[in-house]
Amino acid sequence: MPKDLAEMTLEELWQRFPIELVPPRPEWPMMYADESAGLKNRLPADWIVRMEHIGSTAVGTIWAKPIVDILVETTGETDWEVLKTILLDAGYLCMSQSENRMSFNKGYTPQGFAPSVFHLHLRRPGDHDELFFRDYLIDHPEAAQAYQQLKLRLAGPYRFDRDGYTAAKTEMIQKYTQIAKMENQDRPMQKFIKNKEK
Repeated sequence: MPKDLAEMTLEELWQRFPIELVPPRPEWPMMYADESAGLKNRLPADWIVRMEHIGSTAVGTIWAKPIVDILVETTGETDWEVLKTILLDAGYLCMSQSENRMSFNKGYTPQGFAPSVFHLHLRRPGDHDELFFRDYLIDHPEAAQAYQQLKLRLAGPYRFDRDGYTAAKTEMIQKYTQIAKMENQDRPMQKFIKNKEK
């Protein structure tokens, strides 16, 4: 009988859930739409600033891990412990928690990945750099291709080291995010951050 996920070491988890990149899939936007609709029915609307599809599956033109990332930016008055309880009741597992961020996943099982897998990133007000990065890649196909090539180069060496894989992408992500912020510093945030909900 497979070990429960809570009983696994980090190394065992990485072996069970390796880095695997796949070509763009048309179902990713619909997966986000269905999951976000369910979340909106559960989460108090007056606590949510925005809910967005982020990560490579939101770009739509590049290879990605088949995991849909969801950013949930909250208001300053939000009770995160209440939201955490709601998300746990909705089938999410809390992966990490700090004063300013919480991360959850759904679709990780002792047998491996479920057919639909999600990462949910719970954030404080204004913590949404991933939106700049996402929109920059959508608007600049050459940057998206450069990012894809980096990921494809890293996927083999870091197949069983998710932290190393993430760290190795950081420099490029920060570079494009800063360019996007500089290019749009005079535009209101709501006009730059596009509505990607479908």
